[in-house]
Amino acid sequence: MPVDKDTMIEAIDVNKEYRRAGAIIRALADINLTIKSGEFILVQGPTGCGKSTLLNVLSGIDLPDSGKIIFDGENIARAQEARLSKLRRQKIGFVFQDFNLIPTLTAIENVAALLWPTVLREKEIENRAIAALRDVNLLERKDHYPVELSGGEKQRCGLARAIIHRPRVILADEPTGNLDPESEKQVMDLLKNINKDMETTIIVVTHRGSLASYANKIVKMDKGAIINIQ
Repeated sequence: MPVDKDTMIEAIDVNKEYRRAGAIIRALADINLTIKSGEFILVQGPTGCGKSTLLNVLSGIDLPDSGKIIFDGENIARAQEARLSKLRRQKIGFVFQDFNLIPTLTAIENVAALLWPTVLREKEIENRAIAALRDVNLLERKDHYPVELSGGEKQRCGLARAIIHRPRVILADEPTGNLDPESEKQVMDLLKNINKDMETTIIVVTHRGSLASYANKIVKMDKGAIINIQ
């Protein structure tokens, strides 16, 4: 258990290596990072520096080779996949650069799909999906398919899906990487509002320095290591 009850995620001496074409790549090198509940974090650095690997390890999608990941008081570095899956479904919302929407489902169905299967009644799922779409200003497009949505609308739909289960943490991997400047501002403003209004911890991976004003902590990485926190 972390000493500080306000700590949401803590990485302690975390290392991760991959083997590619016979070579060993050190994706994460001696990572130590503390993320407080309710913080808005930007993780910045060049392509291939380990940003996405860090997100994967913090969420239990991937496991570190050594070190600890303390998520909401629980060390998940050696947890079984069933436990990690449950944690992700209950406590983490994901936002992706390429949206990851199901093309054969409407916007509201894409949002609601995160709760399938569930013990919730169908009407409760629908109500939550409507509320999530309303929160991201997309309710009027609820019956449209992804092909009928703009890039910004697709990402707002992805954001609604990320918050429908009321997660403690949202992890966003280059969420504005495929968006124009206006849509980028809309998405980042929504993330900031979620952070403020819902007290959700937000961790955004980005290569864009222009997003720095949204964060209260900026983590800079290079070659698998954290080189600066400000």
